Amino acid sequence: MTKKSNAADHGIFISLLILIFWLPLPLGSNRPWAWAIMEVWIFSLFIAWLWKYRRGLVNPTQVFHKAKLIIAIFILWLIYIAFQCIPLPFSIVELLSPKAAEIHTLVTGLPPVTATLSVIPHITTVALLKSISYVLLFVLILLVVNRRKRLRWLAYALVLSGLFQAVYGSLMTLSGLEYGFLIQKIHNLGLTTGTFINRNHLAGYLEMCLAVGIGLLIAQLKDSTSATWRQRLLAFFNWLLSDKMRLRLYLAMMVIALVLTRSRMGNTAFFASMLIAGVIGLVLSRHATRATIILLVSLIVIDMLIVGAWFGIDKVADRLEQTSFASEQRDEVDIYTIPYWQDYLWTGSGLGTFAQTFPSYQQHDVTGFFDHAHNDYLEFGAETGIIGMLLIGVSVILSFIMALLALYRRRDPLCRGIAFSAVMGITAILIHSTVDFNLQIPANAATFIIILAMAWIANFLGSHNHG
Repeated sequence: MTKKSNAADHGIFISLLILIFWLPLPLGSNRPWAWAIMEVWIFSLFIAWLWKYRRGLVNPTQVFHKAKLIIAIFILWLIYIAFQCIPLPFSIVELLSPKAAEIHTLVTGLPPVTATLSVIPHITTVALLKSISYVLLFVLILLVVNRRKRLRWLAYALVLSGLFQAVYGSLMTLSGLEYGFLIQKIHNLGLTTGTFINRNHLAGYLEMCLAVGIGLLIAQLKDSTSATWRQRLLAFFNWLLSDKMRLRLYLAMMVIALVLTRSRMGNTAFFASMLIAGVIGLVLSRHATRATIILLVSLIVIDMLIVGAWFGIDKVADRLEQTSFASEQRDEVDIYTIPYWQDYLWTGSGLGTFAQTFPSYQQHDVTGFFDHAHNDYLEFGAETGIIGMLLIGVSVILSFIMALLALYRRRDPLCRGIAFSAVMGITAILIHSTVDFNLQIPANAATFIIILAMAWIANFLGSHNHG
C-alpha cells in the first residue's frame, strides 16, 4: 500500500469514522429518515472508493482478498432477500411457501398469476436496502482499514462514540433532564438510554463498545520486568498517568451507564461475554501476559463491586430476581413466533415483515403491538426461513473463527487485542439476542457488522502495515 493510495482514501476513512459516531445519535438510526441517511452515506462512500479505484488511486487490500468467502456469503444473502421480493409464478410460490401463497390468495380473492415469497414485498425491499448498506459497510472497512494506525483509529472511534452515549445518558438520568435526541423522553424515564429510545438497545451498543475498549487496553499491556517493590510501585504510578489509565476511565464510565440502563440481559451479556472471551483468550493465546490476567480480574472485581455497587448494580440484580414468566410477555411472543416460523419454515415471510405478520399468531394473553420479536434468532428465522438463518449464521460463525485464529496465531499486540474485542463483542450480542432485538436497530446492526470486519482484519492485516 503506497503513500499515494493511503492519501487517496483518507477522506473516505475519516467519513467512515464520522459515520460511526453519527449512527447512534438519531434514535439509533431507527427511523426511516435516519436509516436513509445511513444508506446514502454508505452508498456514497462506496461509489467514491470505486471511482478512485477506476482511476488507479486505490487498490483492494490483502484482507479484502482473504475475506472473499464471507463477502460471497453476504452477496448470496442479498440475492436471497431480493428473491423474496421478485414476482414468481404462483405455482412456484405454492411449492416454496404454501403459507405465503395462501396470504396472497386471501388478498386478491383468487390465486394470482404471480406472487412473491414475501407477504409484503415493498417492506422487504426496504429491508433489502438496509442489508445492502450493511454489506457495503463491511466491504468498506476491509478496503480502507489497511494499516495498524487506522485499525486503532477505528477502534477508538467506537470507544469514543460509546463514551459519549454513556456520559450523555448518565447525565440525563442523574440530573433528571431526561432528553434523548433533541426531544424530551417519554419512555424509560429514570433509566439511561443515551440517544436511543430503548435502554436495552443502548446496553447492546455499550456491550460492543466496551468489548472494543477492553481489546485496546489488552493491546497496550506489558508484563512488568521490575525486580523490586519500589520499581513496581513506580511502574504502577506511571500507569496511573498513562493513556491506558485514561482508556480505563472511559471503560468505567461506560460500565456506569450500562448499569444505569438497568438492562438485565445487557449487564448479564457484558459480564458473561468478558468471562467467556477472557477464558478463550488465555487458552488460545500463546503470547498472553500476566498483565492480561490481572486486567481481566480487575475489570470484573472493580466494575462489579465498586462502580456497579455505587451506581446500582444491586437494582439490576433485583430486576433479575423479580423476573418471572408471569410478569413478562416476551416469552409468550417468542412462543407464538414459533408457529409463525413453522408456517414459513424454509423461505420466511419476507425480511422486515414481522410486525405485519405476527398479529395473526398473537393470542389474547399478549396485549399491545409488537414490531419485533424479543429474540433476534426467532425473528430472522420467521422472516427469512431456514435458508436465511443458515446464510447469516455462517457469516457470523466464520467471523468468530477468524477472531479465534487471530488470538492463536498473531504476535502483534494490537491484532490480538482487536481479536479479543471481536470474540467478546460477538459473544455479547449473541447472548443478548436471545431476549432482545438489537440486530433490528440500524446503529447496533452496523456496529456489529464493523466488529465482524475487525475480526478479519485482526487475522489478516499484514505485520508490515505499520504506517
